[in-house]
Amino acid sequence: MMQNNQAIPFNKANFKEIFSKKFALVIFISLPAAYIADYFKIPLAWFLGPMLITSLVTLSGIETKMPKLALSSTLVILGLYIGNYIDKSLFQQIHQWFWTSLVMLIYIIASVLLVSKYLEKFSGYDKKTSIFSAAPGALGPLMILAEGEKSDLSRVATSHLIRLIIIITIFPFIVNSFYNVETNIINLNPDLPQSKIDLIYLILLSVVLIIIFDKFKVPAALLSGTLVASGFLQISELASYKISDDIVNVCLLILGSSVGCRFANKSFKEISNNALHSFVATIMLVVLGLAAALIAGLFIDKNFFTLLLSYCPGGIYEVAVIAIFFDLDPEFVSFHHIIRLLLILFIVPVILRFLHK
Repeated sequence: MMQNNQAIPFNKANFKEIFSKKFALVIFISLPAAYIADYFKIPLAWFLGPMLITSLVTLSGIETKMPKLALSSTLVILGLYIGNYIDKSLFQQIHQWFWTSLVMLIYIIASVLLVSKYLEKFSGYDKKTSIFSAAPGALGPLMILAEGEKSDLSRVATSHLIRLIIIITIFPFIVNSFYNVETNIINLNPDLPQSKIDLIYLILLSVVLIIIFDKFKVPAALLSGTLVASGFLQISELASYKISDDIVNVCLLILGSSVGCRFANKSFKEISNNALHSFVATIMLVVLGLAAALIAGLFIDKNFFTLLLSYCPGGIYEVAVIAIFFDLDPEFVSFHHIIRLLLILFIVPVILRFLHK
């Protein structure tokens, strides 16, 4: 998502963006949308409401802006929130994750080959553009690769964005309808006083690891760095801090509206031209993900919806938010999406080399 050691882009230009009119507009339209969605009991209201209204406003041609610094800070806080789920019992399961990761490898290869064939044959995309559009996630890194391969960047971006909107809008309703959960979190309000010093330790170690991970090009450095920091400090009992509901709701608003802001320089016409084939490609990826979840269930004892989210072709942070909301092993889901990013970055260039030959 961030490049060139810009995982935490703390500089004057990015700081000024926080006080821009375009960002003020995003907050102005997102807050009412969140409250309205919450009033109508829509699952993940503080995420879906801002996402949908910001998407519509941005596509209508009105300029919106999501400052990188605001988004990065939000992702760090969400990473700390997911880190609350990491404990010693987690490591008793990790040996089983080899098989679920192997299923992920097969899922990605099948997805890229089958969906790219569909896009190439029916949507008129060239072979390379079809491959980049078919990959189940990793839009940021894929855009860099696609630019180097002289692919149609607009089609690649539009395909992924339409898919993200479809997945993130529909999945919460599916889980909410079929998964019996007594209370939709977020419900981790601490009952006991917490040490602000612990929070400072968590943030400082997270920032250090994020910078290191970003330097060594570790995928999703913001999330992976924060999870490692949070997990280490909590398991070693050096520091622990649970983020309040109100803060998490603000983070959901920022993350949701950031999805909508990605439609800048897109039009309803461009989206409608790509909508049908993107919808079909999304259905194909979901069906393949469903099959992968069923196969993974043979190797590990996990809730089916946890496995389904782990193989969901959506954005890593957006899917992690769904896992948090429904308490579906967010650390397990996040780990598998980080693995997905690594595998996509490995598999797509390999497929392209075969094409060149």
